[in-house]
Amino acid sequence: MGATRTVAVYSLGGTIAMTTDPTTGGVVPALSAHDLLAAVPGLDSHDIELRVHDFRRVPGASLTLDDLVELSVDIRKSLDSADIAGVVITQGTDTIEETAFFLDLRYGHDQPVIVTGAMRNPTMAGPDGPANLYAAVIAAADPRLRGAGTLVVLNDEIHAARHVRKSHTTSPAAFTSPGAGPIGRVAEGRVQLASSLPRRTEPLGPTNRDVRVGLYTVSVGDDGALLDAWDGRCDGLVVAAFGVGHVPQRFVETLQRLASRIPVVLASRIGNGPVLTGTYGFPGSEKDLIGRGLIPAGTLGPYQARLLLHALLAQDANRSAITDTFAGQAY
Repeated sequence: MGATRTVAVYSLGGTIAMTTDPTTGGVVPALSAHDLLAAVPGLDSHDIELRVHDFRRVPGASLTLDDLVELSVDIRKSLDSADIAGVVITQGTDTIEETAFFLDLRYGHDQPVIVTGAMRNPTMAGPDGPANLYAAVIAAADPRLRGAGTLVVLNDEIHAARHVRKSHTTSPAAFTSPGAGPIGRVAEGRVQLASSLPRRTEPLGPTNRDVRVGLYTVSVGDDGALLDAWDGRCDGLVVAAFGVGHVPQRFVETLQRLASRIPVVLASRIGNGPVLTGTYGFPGSEKDLIGRGLIPAGTLGPYQARLLLHALLAQDANRSAITDTFAGQAY
């Protein structure tokens, strides 16, 4: 038997922790972290000590950025005060990809942080929570994932925070990494890597102020009038555009005016593939919009772009620093 490794487990609620509410008949977050771990068979055979933190009991949709800031601080304190091999976070799948990316932006330790959850709650036939939690703990304790930053583990697949997306509303195989694929799997109680660990960037510093970053999704027939509603009401804006970064021509003047006042990031609503920078040249094309002051998001999807812009603005980054940071996302 190998040396005992310690994994810190933080439970935030979500489907994985839900049971039936007798009043409404629907499921609500109610199970503690200890309850979740008690339902996982086989962990006691791996020489893994678990340090449990019952952090929140909320649906994934109700998590706030303040919750995630507090969580990141608590994780740092745990890692600085004890010999911990890795961290597991359980939460609702609605916001797993955003939690993972948020934490990855700020995380500088070598120990992996694994975010997991469940697509089927414990009252359903074949709940996937125990299997996902088992795989997440195994991954968190595995030294081969040291230096990987924040990862998402569900359905025995290991995904980088940078690429993972929730791509189905109900399937246990909902989480994918478009354009990249999972970096590995958990099988027979151990991690099997399929590619190198994700490239990491310098963690962002602490926030200095509260900011608001909007997200506007472009759609067919949109007259752009609601874009004006953001003027003066946000510190930054992400535009989820068509295709490689295109908007209707009638948006152009409004976006140029907004970009002269606040950082406006140009992302694609597709969430897979890059925003281009110099291929199309018509009014409202990516080249035209960048020339009018919009900042291309690289390969970041709109939700990740919003979190990155929020983090940069909260630490008082200027437009040049924001542009340079997003330029580094073109991979």
